[in-house]
Amino acid sequence: MEKKETKKKIVKEEISVVQGKCTGFINEFKSFILRGNVMNLAVGVLIGASFQGLVTSLTDNIISPILGSFSKVDFSEFALNIGNLHLSYGAFITDVINFIIMAFVIFLLVKMFAQLENIGKKKEVVESDTVKEKKSDEVILLEEIRDLLKNNKK
Repeated sequence: MEKKETKKKIVKEEISVVQGKCTGFINEFKSFILRGNVMNLAVGVLIGASFQGLVTSLTDNIISPILGSFSKVDFSEFALNIGNLHLSYGAFITDVINFIIMAFVIFLLVKMFAQLENIGKKKEVVESDTVKEKKSDEVILLEEIRDLLKNNKK
């Protein structure tokens, strides 16, 4: 009888440990999901999917026909047949063009945001330079004396 009770106690303790670990895992998952970065990522994925549809439409409806007018053939018609195997390398060429367009647009966006970021930094540097120019001769002299005293202590 005592063995059954000790086994029950051991099993209950193990269950509580497992429940504690599961609860910790669930809480950790909740905090991960509710972070702002995850929400931003989700919005980015949705906008990216929409943007991909736009780029695909641009490629299929405008760029491919223009390029096809030079070769008198649409890219999607390019295919290689080997026995029962049908390889549509024209569709692959269209996908490569889509990728290049998307990569170029993303490059332009990143470059634009970097320039916007630098605009704010340049203003801060200019403001700090004007603050230095506004110092009086006495303040500059006192700063030089302070620096000399620091160097003499060493």
